[in-house]
Amino acid sequence: MVCFRWAIVVAVLGSLAATGGAVLAAAAPEAKAPGNAQAAPGLSPVRPAADDWPWWRGPNFDNIAAAPQDPPVRWSATENVIWKADVPGRGHGSPCLWGRRLFVPTADEDAQVQYVLCYDRDTGQKLWQTEVHRGGFVRMNPKNSHASSTPACDGERVFMPFAVQKAVWLTALDLGGRIVWQKCLGAFQSMHGFAASPVLHGTLVIVVVDALQGSFIAAVDRQTGEAVWRIDRPDYRLGTYASPAVGRIAGRDQLIIQGPYKVFSYDPATGDPLWTCDGPNESTVSTVSFDQQFVYAAAGFPKRNLMCIRGDGAGDVTATKVVWMKKDNTAYVPSLLLADGLLYMVADEGKTTCFAAATGQVVWETKLRGAFSSSPVLAGGNIYVVNEVGVMFVFKPGRKFELVAENDLADGGFATPVISGGRIYLRTFHRLYCLGKPKR
Repeated sequence: MVCFRWAIVVAVLGSLAATGGAVLAAAAPEAKAPGNAQAAPGLSPVRPAADDWPWWRGPNFDNIAAAPQDPPVRWSATENVIWKADVPGRGHGSPCLWGRRLFVPTADEDAQVQYVLCYDRDTGQKLWQTEVHRGGFVRMNPKNSHASSTPACDGERVFMPFAVQKAVWLTALDLGGRIVWQKCLGAFQSMHGFAASPVLHGTLVIVVVDALQGSFIAAVDRQTGEAVWRIDRPDYRLGTYASPAVGRIAGRDQLIIQGPYKVFSYDPATGDPLWTCDGPNESTVSTVSFDQQFVYAAAGFPKRNLMCIRGDGAGDVTATKVVWMKKDNTAYVPSLLLADGLLYMVADEGKTTCFAAATGQVVWETKLRGAFSSSPVLAGGNIYVVNEVGVMFVFKPGRKFELVAENDLADGGFATPVISGGRIYLRTFHRLYCLGKPKR
């Protein structure tokens, strides 16, 4: 009933959207059982270019920028700033890049309006701003925002979930900002708000909606928004807030999500469960890392643990597939970075650790200044990570810690930077920055 009542309101608001696009609203999609998934035919495969960053954590869900590129390691308010643009409202979602377009969500908390914005990535010019929802903001933690998810793009449409009016809605916009379809995925009740980013797999858009009750994963057709599969998820008394990842692990496609209490693997095409593993803890925020054989998960609450799981199991693999575990004093909000057999962790309080991914052995440890919600990104032979007050640290990957630079734009934020085409796209509390070396 929540979705049905709000569908009427959203349909009216669609006529008032900045682009004039019509909103096609619907009640919550009817759930289809796992194993019986069917998607609309005729959708072209998603083929991002090398300099696209089409969704949360990049094309391969690993926060590693395509090589070769040479982003700057030093900048200031005047040095190596290609452009900067004001962003109205407040949001923590990272930029999504496709072609010359950069997409970000935002929310005007006073007016209770959620938007998707599009900028020209070369110049910073705002191309459009589309109102997606008005009114009905949900309860959230003051550190969260009403626009914390990162959009996903398939080259034709931009997909953005928002929590509003006690439900989670998924909206598809074309590249000109017109709303093509909008679906209520289901009711949502949370203590700290919504934060999960969508993932694309084949013809599907997949959204995890973990809540205090009625948790689920929904997969819809990205052309029509029609439900393809939907599965129930465990509930948790405080909620859990992680985004999923999709990858080829142990010879099969897997959709991995951590929390509550377990790490879960599903078949992304059908929603069928593949395996579960107890841990790393009760509530989670970060996204897992993975390679061809292993999954690495860090959480959370009430204790912070880190674990490595072999990804070739079936059923409950707690007793058979855990390779190693580290207890306490690990990352909660920032996601891990896995590269060349080393696992990099920047904890919320700044403790930064490099582990041998195969064994969990500590290679080195250091302390970066400040508190962190953003995740590290590897690009051009350096790792970039920004703290909550806007100081970005640049250090070398490898078996010895080597700090390259510290850069302060004096404008904080929680969003993870995107690095593409030799440029750094950084969302702060108030602006978008494009950082790059001047052309010679």
